Amino acid sequence: MVGLSGHRIPDAPAGATFFAATKFAVRAITEGLRQEARANKVPLRVSGISPGLVETEFFTVRAFGDESAAKAVTSSMQCLQPSDVANAVLWCLSAPPYMEVNDIVIRPTQQMI
Repeated sequence: MVGLSGHRIPDAPAGATFFAATKFAVRAITEGLRQEARANKVPLRVSGISPGLVETEFFTVRAFGDESAAKAVTSSMQCLQPSDVANAVLWCLSAPPYMEVNDIVIRPTQQMI
């Protein structure tokens, strides 16, 4: 799971650069694993899923337990639900054996980027 931060650098002035860098690294590791599997003829399908805002406890943790700050983020739009991400995973797993879903980027329709 990468998250949109692996596709952009959000809120750099607030210190999100390191977080984004770790997500970019996950994308590189995912692609590296895919390429290594192909080179070694390992029948492995590798999928990266990058969700946008998902309504989880992440925002409460990020706000150091401040529920009102977390709610300000998640109530600003209709966020994805954990089941939306789970359905994306299930879709990748249910693909026919000859098909590999490399990357999925999903986000709420109201989320800019």
